[in-house]
Amino acid sequence: MIQPTAVVAGELDELTLKRAQRGDDAACRRLVETYQRAVFGILSRMLAPYGRRARVEDLAQETFLRVFRALPGFSTSGPARLSSWILTIATRLALDELAKKDRGAPLADALHVASASRADETLERRTLGAALERAVRGLEPAFAAVFLLREVHELEYDEIARALDLELGTVKSRLARARAALRAALEEVKP
Repeated sequence: MIQPTAVVAGELDELTLKRAQRGDDAACRRLVETYQRAVFGILSRMLAPYGRRARVEDLAQETFLRVFRALPGFSTSGPARLSSWILTIATRLALDELAKKDRGAPLADALHVASASRADETLERRTLGAALERAVRGLEPAFAAVFLLREVHELEYDEIARALDLELGTVKSRLARARAALRAALEEVKP
């Protein structure tokens, strides 16, 4: 199944964030180290098969450039956690990139399905994992973005709404439709 990865191992501490906001090189490096895995993860999942490694790297770099440009204005007392805010930037870049591509193409060839990679797993589990991967690839980008932010990166509904500039009801609707599509796809592979 899709292995939820925590948004990040932990949020950046307040002191390091303040130092990064002032442009301290060591603090900025720490910010990138803390959030780069989550940024690469969301970009890779959303952009595959278009997301050749080089393009994902370019967009990850662009994400962090935008983060550092806007970082002085980020407030920990605001509605978003730093990780949510950074993932918002990455997600919007991915959606912009997808808008440039053919809408009919598959969404996420490189979706990581941990169960399919373990040698000791049963054929049934691998089949289910492959079916889930295909089903996520088949989702429209808008639905896939909501699904991945919720189920893989574990953002709350209100965080997703802010990240994608959507109404809360729209987030819930898109998530419900994505889950229904995935359920229907998985019904076909049940023994």
